[in-house]
Amino acid sequence: MSRAAHIPNLGGAKAFVLHRPHATVGAISRQLQAIGLEVVDCWPELPAEALAADFVFFDVDLGFDQQFPWPRGAAPMPTIALIGSEAPGRIEWALSHKADAQLLKPVGNAGVYSALLIARQSFAARRQLADEITALQQRVAERQTIVRAVAALSSQGVDDERAYAQLRSLAMNWQVSLEDAARRVVALTDKALTEKAQTDKEGGVDQSHRA
Repeated sequence: MSRAAHIPNLGGAKAFVLHRPHATVGAISRQLQAIGLEVVDCWPELPAEALAADFVFFDVDLGFDQQFPWPRGAAPMPTIALIGSEAPGRIEWALSHKADAQLLKPVGNAGVYSALLIARQSFAARRQLADEITALQQRVAERQTIVRAVAALSSQGVDDERAYAQLRSLAMNWQVSLEDAARRVVALTDKALTEKAQTDKEGGVDQSHRA
């Protein structure tokens, strides 16, 4: 027997509806208020306080990038696209903003609640995936830093195994993680190389003056 999906209570949430004055806005607002959401109508752009919204509905037919106080496709909350025109250019623009759900216009007396739930779940899944990608990228970067640190230590005449053991010993002595120790070693190595290059350059300039 499968467990029923948890349906969140949306009462008390705040939704912004970015759409020109129209019957569509009234239909959406009535449904949102019946669910228990606070509704803010706005046009032609979202105010700065929309950054704290729980949901944003936006018009695809007349929408443009400058309406949003965030970069394209980077909304910090679930968004629902309101689509009337199926012109390819308008659909492509909506897709570029990564809407989490959609409502077809004209909006009737139903559909808003399901759009809210779908948008919320899609947004959460998208954020989770983005967080996982960021974590993987950080792990890859940390591994690359460790490799660079081991290479720097092995350049002193020891093999990679001993260089890695030396890095672990440094981490223990400094009481930091292996990754932090690797960053320190890389930073010290880069600093030493920069200072050497500067010294060589100054030496070359001095030699040319003497000549």
